[in-house]
Amino acid sequence: MKNNLSSFMGLMQKAGALSSGEVAVEIDIKKKKSKLVIIAEDASENTKKKFIDMAKYRNIKYVFFQTKEVLGMCLGKSERSVLSINDEGFAKSFLSKLEAK
Repeated sequence: MKNNLSSFMGLMQKAGALSSGEVAVEIDIKKKKSKLVIIAEDASENTKKKFIDMAKYRNIKYVFFQTKEVLGMCLGKSERSVLSINDEGFAKSFLSKLEAK
């Protein structure tokens, strides 16, 4: 199922519904575009705390998923610690797929 979710992340990126990288995700959270924040399981403790706090403060859901390397590979990019899903429908689909695994 993780492979299915990885493919789904690529689809979200192509649809323009996904932002990646700390700077882009922070901007999306502050502009209230983010519907779901995905944090890499191996992100640094400081990064985890920063994005958890930002998400909680704005009532945005967040999940831990995969490693930085895998998140980057899903998007055809270098390692990524955080991603932001900026579409409500995609966010709900991602969560339902994650819970079904």
